Amino acid sequence: MNDLQIAKKVTLTPISSIAKKFGVDPDQIEMYGKFKAKLPLHAIERQNANKSNLILVSAISPTPAGEGKTTMSIGLSEGLNRLDKKTTVVLREPSLGPVFGIKGGATGGGYSQVLPMEDINLHFTGDFAAIEKAHNLLAAIIDNNIQSKTNTLLLDPRTISWKRVVDLNDRALRRVIVGLGGTTSGVPRETGFDITAASEIMAILCLAENLSDLKTRLGNIFIGYTYDKNPIYAKDLKAEGAMTALLKDAIKPNLVQTIEGNPAIIHGGPFANIAQGTNTVLATLMGMSYSEYTVTEAGFGFDLGAEKFFDIKCQSAGLKPKAVVLTATIRALKYHGGADLKSLTDPNVEALQKGLPNLEKHLENITKFRVTPVIAINKFTSDSDAEIDIIKDFAASKGVRVALVEVWEKGGEGAIELAKCVIDVVKENESNFKPLYRWESQVTDKIETIATEIYGAKHVDYSSKAKANLKVITNLGLDHLPVCIAKTQKSLSDNPKLLGRPKDFILTVREIEIAAGAGFLIPITGDIMRMPGLPAHPASEGIDVNENGEITGLF
Repeated sequence: MNDLQIAKKVTLTPISSIAKKFGVDPDQIEMYGKFKAKLPLHAIERQNANKSNLILVSAISPTPAGEGKTTMSIGLSEGLNRLDKKTTVVLREPSLGPVFGIKGGATGGGYSQVLPMEDINLHFTGDFAAIEKAHNLLAAIIDNNIQSKTNTLLLDPRTISWKRVVDLNDRALRRVIVGLGGTTSGVPRETGFDITAASEIMAILCLAENLSDLKTRLGNIFIGYTYDKNPIYAKDLKAEGAMTALLKDAIKPNLVQTIEGNPAIIHGGPFANIAQGTNTVLATLMGMSYSEYTVTEAGFGFDLGAEKFFDIKCQSAGLKPKAVVLTATIRALKYHGGADLKSLTDPNVEALQKGLPNLEKHLENITKFRVTPVIAINKFTSDSDAEIDIIKDFAASKGVRVALVEVWEKGGEGAIELAKCVIDVVKENESNFKPLYRWESQVTDKIETIATEIYGAKHVDYSSKAKANLKVITNLGLDHLPVCIAKTQKSLSDNPKLLGRPKDFILTVREIEIAAGAGFLIPITGDIMRMPGLPAHPASEGIDVNENGEITGLF
């Protein structure tokens, strides 16, 4: 059976019962039907959260289809629960872009899923829609201020950096002209659309610690300059109050369940190649408040989501992870060893061995943060025993724990070995998390540290535009912010064609965007874009619904 068929065969437990099992009074939750609910922010217990064991699930550099971090995260939480360790998995919400594009949904796979699968992958509880509306409200207020003759801040349209967003892959919207149609239809200017997951408001929601903090961060969004070169923020437009009103429910974490009937929290959904790539601080703290173990994930490879999880989210929220589960697949290692994408299911020991340096580099990166890694081999039916043994032998040579994981096929049962490894790591208490850099360092030093230490670059080069951006950042007094580097997920470098473990390359920063509300800077490298496009044959072609309202084709 495919993922959707498996999900439909599960008899769901009422969400009120899941809330009780989680530890929250069912009368305190806000129901969204029978099987989804919002959790109240006052249910977070920071003292309890500090006692929880936070486990991060990351991965090696992925193939275009991904290596199964979400499936691994869910399966590990099921395995830990089977070993009588109260565990909650905390994940990001799916974006409709990948759902209708190439990667599909983000609710796991096989017998390692969160449910209700269709609801979560589509509109869920409306969080993405609320973020989209809040973002576009600010865009409308900006253009209205430019148009106005009585309520104007004298904004220079040429300096406005705020675009609009939509939660779809739509390359035709990357660059647009607005304000056409005459004097009553606005002032013509060039702008564009990003995907909702790349919105600064998404990043803000994921880092906000309460409703007041959310409003303050929204007010700090940098808009542009007046004609007199004075900076303008969202609070100057008196926009933060209305934007917060649109987000008052979206800020609350969502409670759902796993296939095996355990609590799961899903909240926020930034991409890791263009944003911080982790779920909300509030969702993580909520899970930690009621769990002995809290399993969470960060997008793409360790060089992207996990680095940002450690250097931005953990520093911001005061989190200290106890272990990193590094998801590795034989197909990805063969891909990094030079095998063609179409041949990854064919046995190829030579390519696998050539791809091991990618795994090696990610392991090295984990230890730079003083956290203990565990390799999780996400088993596919095409994997041979000889190929599996190569990874196990490699792990043994590095003194790293390794587990063969079969959560897609067996659910929690397929993660028992991995769960035992994680428990052993926590018992040994050797992890002593330390971020890679200090926020107070110079912006160029922070970028250089990540580029050389994590990516393996020899040097960082800055375009003339990026150099100008650095001056603006200094003039605005924002040098102290951490950096959230936008980079391709396909390579450790900024060149997607450099697979394996590239060395001594030059990382090129072409511009640096300011996300003052979120509280970080975004150096943009390579050809990375914040509005993806659809493939020639998008996943949407296979999605349908019958007259009874039953959906098919989701994966």
